[in-house]
Amino acid sequence: MWQKGETSELNWKKAKRYYGVKLIDLEWIQACVQNQSYRYSLHGERERVDDALDFGEVEQALLSGRILEQYKNTGRGESCLVVGFTNSGKPIHIVCGRIKDEVVIITVYIPTLPKFLNPFEQA
Repeated sequence: MWQKGETSELNWKKAKRYYGVKLIDLEWIQACVQNQSYRYSLHGERERVDDALDFGEVEQALLSGRILEQYKNTGRGESCLVVGFTNSGKPIHIVCGRIKDEVVIITVYIPTLPKFLNPFEQA
C-alpha cells in the first residue's frame, strides 16, 4: 500500500485514500492516553501480562509511537497498529481500536524474532 520510509503524514493520506474512510489517527490516540480515556480488551490485558509490560510502559509507547498499519472495519470497527518505545527503549506493538470516545487496546506485545526482524519489519 505504501513504501517503507515514507513519512507518517503521507502514509496517513494514502491510507485514507486506500480505505475511503476516516481512520484512527495518532493524535486522537495520544489525547485519549493523556486523558486516561482508554481501556484494555480482555485479550489485550492478557497479552500485556504475558509480556510483563506495565501500564506505564504501554502509555509511554503510545505517546512516543507512530502508526505502522491501519486496518479497515472488518465487523468490529477500524483499528491500527502503533509501534512505540518505552523510556528505556523497549519496543512495543499496540493494536488500538475505538469504542465511542475511548481507545481500546485490542492487543499489546513486544515484537521479537522469529516473527519480527525489528520493531518496524515482519520477518
